[in-house]
Amino acid sequence: QVQLVESGGGLVQPGGSLRLSCQASGSILSIYTMGWYRQAPGTQRELVATTSSGGSENYLDLVKGRFTISRDNARNTVYLQMNGLKPEDTAVYYCYANLATALTNKVRGYWGQGTQVTVSS
Repeated sequence: QVQLVESGGGLVQPGGSLRLSCQASGSILSIYTMGWYRQAPGTQRELVATTSSGGSENYLDLVKGRFTISRDNARNTVYLQMNGLKPEDTAVYYCYANLATALTNKVRGYWGQGTQVTVSS
């Protein structure tokens, strides 16, 4: 059983910062891509940022220069540092990990439960 547990969401004023964390736990053999997606009401879930096991990163154009993704492989944890937050960043943020478990040795994607980020004055 694999779990992704997120933390760090909340309410912040425009221009403020938040740091999201997501730790994967369970019978994990290897973690490949980790990342963050978000979904605002009435919209589709969109990719925010991802980081591969090799260190390459990918960002949504709208967040480039404001958000930074990082990971701690020893802790199976991925972070999203969000600076210069705007009201349009308001959404539920979901952690994602593409990994293989010790039980099946098969690679598949797993999702966290989501954490709310609200940017408002």
